[in-house]
Amino acid sequence: MELEEIMGTEPESPAAEHTVYELFKWSVLLKGLISLGEVVVGALLLVVPSSLVLSSVAQLRTLAGSGASYGFIAKHLLAEVDAFTAGTVVFVAIYLLSRGLIKLGLVIGLLKGALWAYPASLVVLGLFLIYQGYQIATAHSIFVVAISLFDIIVMYLIWREWRIVRRHIAASH
Repeated sequence: MELEEIMGTEPESPAAEHTVYELFKWSVLLKGLISLGEVVVGALLLVVPSSLVLSSVAQLRTLAGSGASYGFIAKHLLAEVDAFTAGTVVFVAIYLLSRGLIKLGLVIGLLKGALWAYPASLVVLGLFLIYQGYQIATAHSIFVVAISLFDIIVMYLIWREWRIVRRHIAASH
């Protein structure tokens, strides 16, 4: 593969464009499902009393201390919720709700092919990546690392699809 092809100065074959589009579409759909989950969890955390959430976290800690064998994900999830306080619950709720709603709006724009959604998504996901970098540095969260890696892949696919769309628009004029 030549540098011009990698950097995007050479048009891609129709088959390559189709592959990029399919990967783009499925990654954006998955991002949309994750965003919908963030909205649901954020809304639930705002509706459910913080004391109930914190007592559930305490029960998880008790179970974890009972010697029960937990898998990799459960162990890391317990580490994530270990620092929850009433203030943390409200912050997480507002953060998840706003983050999810913003990304859902962008996902809808991308799936409808709105030209504004491509650069807006790259900027927004880039800003989220900066914050996630801070979270990784301070909390060492394996979940935030996984989300960040997925976001980087999605950003790459958005960029590739945007480049193809712009090329088609330029060719039609």
